[in-house]
Amino acid sequence: MIPDLPFLVIDRLRTLFILPICMKNIITFTINPAIDKNTTVDHLEPEHKLHCTNPIYNPGGGGINVSRAIKRLGGDSLAVFTAGGHTGSFLQEMLTKEDVRQLVIPIAQRTRENFIVVETTTNHQYRFGLGGPSLDESEWQTCLNVLSQLNPDYFVVSGSLSPGVPSDFYAQVARLARKTGARFILDTSGEALTLAVNEGVYLLKPNRAELGRLIGVKALKTEDLEEAARMIISRGYCEVVAISLGEQGALMVAKDQAEHVMAPEAPKRSTVGAGDSMVAGMVWKLSQGSSLSEMVRYGVACGTAATMNTGTELCYIKDVEQLYSQINTLAQRSDANMLIS
Repeated sequence: MIPDLPFLVIDRLRTLFILPICMKNIITFTINPAIDKNTTVDHLEPEHKLHCTNPIYNPGGGGINVSRAIKRLGGDSLAVFTAGGHTGSFLQEMLTKEDVRQLVIPIAQRTRENFIVVETTTNHQYRFGLGGPSLDESEWQTCLNVLSQLNPDYFVVSGSLSPGVPSDFYAQVARLARKTGARFILDTSGEALTLAVNEGVYLLKPNRAELGRLIGVKALKTEDLEEAARMIISRGYCEVVAISLGEQGALMVAKDQAEHVMAPEAPKRSTVGAGDSMVAGMVWKLSQGSSLSEMVRYGVACGTAATMNTGTELCYIKDVEQLYSQINTLAQRSDANMLIS
């Protein structure tokens, strides 16, 4: 018997333990998920009633989006997340429709919502993050208890912390991952990121600003990114750093390797979900035994594919494979030119 866990969680764990897993086991964790509500309007104007299109609802939150994207790529993962109230139930229903395996940790307060509006005359996107649930100590301790019972090969933690959760929570999760030997992949920011890397992770996906904060530099120049990443690695904080650079793609740095992958040209409609799609592509490739070079190229393809869709949509496999082929072709040309020169 697992101590201090709700009966429904215990029952779900028992079910998951007997599921056949034919590939490397991937678990994502989201402590502060959301429902993303998307709509469009001709233009925003204060003090006027604005007539918007019918909303489109999507499951949201870093780890949940990673699991959703992995499913679209033909893979499988277990999404572990908190949920409460009618919005929490709706979140579970939407994930069930997408055939995403899930382990839900019940909380008392309702799951939060986000509101995204696209102004069609300018294509400007306005993102409103509404207030979310506060977790009490028993709830976030239950999250740790549940995670301690799992034994993944790859453990993806992504997203912000809920109110009431201590800033060292992800550091505690990192310690759990280290005990089980899981490859811990972290995508968060602020103090939660700083404290977690002190425990050591396998892969970090910071942006330029987050990487700078980790080494105490306010503004990192492009030419200094690789050195900054190697500094993080040399301190034992992680083994691989994948720096997301927006339209400039990503820079992957490991102990004896570095590769900058430019994002291929593609029609850009929304950047929401691009980072989560990138993480999904990278962990999916890693779980298949691919190289770090293949990992970052596929991740950039997934992130770019996500920007081709509106609202909070993620990547689609058809777009990913086409972009991945373009990236590989450009890389081969670059290698050939280096040999010639």
